[in-house]
Amino acid sequence: MSFLKIIIGILVIYTSLLLLLFIFQRNLMYHPDENNYSGDKLEVDIKKVKINTSDGLDLLGWFHKKDLKRFKTIIYFHGNAGKLENRIHKLNHFKDMDVNFLIIAWRGFSGNDGKPSEENLYIDGNSSIKWLKNLGLSEKDIIIYGESLGTGVATEIAKNNNFAGLVLETPFTSMIEAAKNFYPYIPVRILLRDKYENDKKIKNINIPVFVMHGEADQIVPFWMGKKIYEMANQPKYSYFTEYDNHMMEFDEKLVFELRTFFKSLN
Repeated sequence: MSFLKIIIGILVIYTSLLLLLFIFQRNLMYHPDENNYSGDKLEVDIKKVKINTSDGLDLLGWFHKKDLKRFKTIIYFHGNAGKLENRIHKLNHFKDMDVNFLIIAWRGFSGNDGKPSEENLYIDGNSSIKWLKNLGLSEKDIIIYGESLGTGVATEIAKNNNFAGLVLETPFTSMIEAAKNFYPYIPVRILLRDKYENDKKIKNINIPVFVMHGEADQIVPFWMGKKIYEMANQPKYSYFTEYDNHMMEFDEKLVFELRTFFKSLN
């Protein structure tokens, strides 16, 4: 009888834990207040802009314009955690490339109103594309760049469309598989609301794709990025390193490969 009570007690605790995870999963998934800003100085000229979403929010964006007619424009979808300032060390390298760029902060990030979710981030991403098109750009003028969580939005926007190209930095196969890596004893396939299924969408992307990932990544396992690359349609390119962690080092070799990819799209 006491053994049965123990089993029932364990089941009650486990079920309660699952219920709490289901209710508060987005608090665990999204980290807008985490800040690993290292104090990098912005070396590229940007204009702070507001991106109005289709559901009535204003999102902060940084816009760098060299020449919209001569150069492609990157739309940069950042990863989970932190502010736009956390990407300065990457954005500074665009200064010496023949590109314009727009980086947006997701709702709930960088002081923006709203709450992040898969559906809401898709709204944010599509609204930023609309903002660029209102400047007179077509899809062929735009390069989509997704970083980590942002790859989930990037593949959604890019599928079945005709953008100039797609960059995926440290992409995951799906949020289900990524969550399994951290919660192996939780039925995440059943509980998870925001699935971001990159592995299903990459098959429907028929534009040049450039995948970057490091084997030392402790957040998104390297095999996920490699699998996304293998599943991608041609033309496709990769930059895989042995030592890069989740936030990849924008060293000379990576910057060279990225610049080469951008030039190939002109």
